[in-house]
Amino acid sequence: MRRPTARRTCLPVLVAVCCLSVVSCGNTPAPHASTHSAAPSSGTPAGPRGPGPGSRPDARIPGLGPATQAAIAAGTRQVLVVTGDPSTSPSHVSASLYGREDTVGWRRVAGPWQARNAVRGWTRDHRAGDLRTPSGVFGIRDAGGLLPDPGTRLPYDRSEEFREPGTGFYGESLEGTFDYVLAIDYNRRPGTSPLDKSRPLGEEKGGGLWIHVDHEGPTKGCVALPRSRMRQLLRLLRPEHRPVVVMGPRAELLR
Repeated sequence: MRRPTARRTCLPVLVAVCCLSVVSCGNTPAPHASTHSAAPSSGTPAGPRGPGPGSRPDARIPGLGPATQAAIAAGTRQVLVVTGDPSTSPSHVSASLYGREDTVGWRRVAGPWQARNAVRGWTRDHRAGDLRTPSGVFGIRDAGGLLPDPGTRLPYDRSEEFREPGTGFYGESLEGTFDYVLAIDYNRRPGTSPLDKSRPLGEEKGGGLWIHVDHEGPTKGCVALPRSRMRQLLRLLRPEHRPVVVMGPRAELLR
């Protein structure tokens, strides 16, 4: 296996967070050797159609207000929106993938999917160990996992260091939680394995923010999706579309 090579510059680091695991949450082992899978793509994944010919393109993603939309870089063409209502449940959220085409604008191409976030909900000022998921806009361009590459075009690091034998908040097994992961670009070096433990903002800001396989319980700060949805998401993301995740409480994202 090969180590990931340096690639594009990702979105700015915004806040810090940890995952529910031994291998993340500031306890991440040193980066492991990796393999790459980054074949080019010719366009946005197929999905529900947007406005027809002559219609005005949808310039804003549904559920995002002007301030949140403005935080997404102009060159971004794929956005995973993760949101929920903390008053209903602090750790049950939904996730939808949107793509942008020049003549159609933004349209949903996958989801909504059931998802989970941290046991204590959201935060705008994450600190290591606060058991909250940060809200904001983050790049998602580096993948990996315990299992072989499921067909993603993102650089993929397969490693035994993704094995997690522990238990979660409800006593549920964490086995298989990191079979597939996406590193979220907060307090990390973009273009490296998700296992990289560099923390540019300092250890106190946490780190190891991933999207990973749901273990039927809340996380320490990561976002978790059902296994089949993780595989689907990894296959849909295109590095040339500069994908990001936009996540936070529904009312906050509407600003």
